[in-house]
Amino acid sequence: MLKKYLGIALLLGLLFQATSTFAQVKGIYLTQASLENTTYLNYLIKRAKASGIDTFVVDLEIPSKRYRDNIALLKENNINYVARIVIFPDGGTAERVNNPDYWQRKYKLVKLAVDWGANQIQLDYIRYNTKQKASSENAKKIQTIIQWYKDKLTAQNIPLQVDVFGVASFGESKNIGQNIKLFSQSVDAVCPMVYPSHYTPFAEHYRTPYETVYDSLSSIQDQFDDKMPIKMYAYIELSNYHYPAMSRAKKIAYIKAQLKAVHAAGADGWYAWSPHNRYDNLFNILEDQKTTRE
Repeated sequence: MLKKYLGIALLLGLLFQATSTFAQVKGIYLTQASLENTTYLNYLIKRAKASGIDTFVVDLEIPSKRYRDNIALLKENNINYVARIVIFPDGGTAERVNNPDYWQRKYKLVKLAVDWGANQIQLDYIRYNTKQKASSENAKKIQTIIQWYKDKLTAQNIPLQVDVFGVASFGESKNIGQNIKLFSQSVDAVCPMVYPSHYTPFAEHYRTPYETVYDSLSSIQDQFDDKMPIKMYAYIELSNYHYPAMSRAKKIAYIKAQLKAVHAAGADGWYAWSPHNRYDNLFNILEDQKTTRE
């Protein structure tokens, strides 16, 4: 009898492990304008549900009634709403980074997003601009700001995510002040923007999207000796702006390679980035994969 129960326990454990391995968060990014376009939003919701996408990362820049009402549409369709708040557009200056009053002004958007049902908050451009002099003090100052937001969100039981440049995957970026290992003390998830178009030499990474994404995500895990204390949601891209003349077939292959790399690296999920919020290629790929599995 004991052997029987042990066998059942082992089977359940394997099933749980398999489920955990493949239950990745799947999300797309939306501008505020796309969110407020009700007709297009309904189209995106329909395609997202059909393809297994469960999360929309949505900009909040200027509060509006249409925004609030359309967030309700996401909730009605069981789509997670992650509010993306840009803290320092184009990167912070020393004056803004050191100004708590500025942080507070941005927090008004965070608080509003929570009031409207945000499941999580994602801070973007939480960094210095690229002209900042390199110093390890930069990341410490950015960390102070992140912790300030984390303290406020913890009281509301809202998880905090931060976006980081792909270069930070390989260690501290001393100019812009991004240090994933340091930030892990104050966030629930890190969202590395591992877009192949953002790595030099551009031609090499354009040709090797799988390796680019996989190496970046693996390097983040290496910073923690493969014991990630936080979630990791990778940002991938649907096209490469250095090579805009990509054929549809090449775009499909480009997207598939990144999705495969995210999965192989064991990330907790991904967010797809299209600046114009055109996701038909992604939807078609996911629907085809879903049909194949069934």
